[in-house]
Amino acid sequence: MKDERKETLVLGSDKVVFLEEMAKAYDLPDIGKAVRCLIDWAREHPEQHKDIFDEQRCLDC
Repeated sequence: MKDERKETLVLGSDKVVFLEEMAKAYDLPDIGKAVRCLIDWAREHPEQHKDIFDEQRCLDC
């Protein structure tokens, strides 16, 4: 059995809408799966970590 933890994330409504759109577009069961896909991709591509995490973005400003 996987070592899993349930976590709560606080997301703006625009981020939730984006995840819902991605879940629908890729036939995922829910936005939680969409988030797990993003995390898995980031874990599989450590060479992209700087691009993903180093730059501060504010798409909501």
